[in-house]
Amino acid sequence: MRLSWKGFSSYTVVGVANTLIHWQIFFLLSEAAGFSQALSNLAAFCVAASFSFYMNALYTFDTRASVGGYLLFLGAMGALSLAIGHAGDVWRFHGLLTVALFSVLSLVLGFLFSKYVVFREREQ
Repeated sequence: MRLSWKGFSSYTVVGVANTLIHWQIFFLLSEAAGFSQALSNLAAFCVAASFSFYMNALYTFDTRASVGGYLLFLGAMGALSLAIGHAGDVWRFHGLLTVALFSVLSLVLGFLFSKYVVFREREQ
């Protein structure tokens, strides 16, 4: 099966805005409020993902956003954000490394998961 990267550039543009939202919330929660990196990363992801899920449904995948798809995306990618945040806590990563690592993994894995699972074209 040939992997198609069609839509990746649009997904990346939305991802830049998503990343700005995510990073600001992460640092506000982890540095200013003193929350763990795991909780900060998960909360920041949930807020940013709400924005990017809708934008990607509309502009990248040209489909309707569904509650089921949103919950699937939030659950799977939220688990990744929690795991990366937990690793940051356990191994005492600098917060910048934690969010940078998650952002890179989220860009690639999130695109593939969105394209082939969440927003895949259904046969009519």
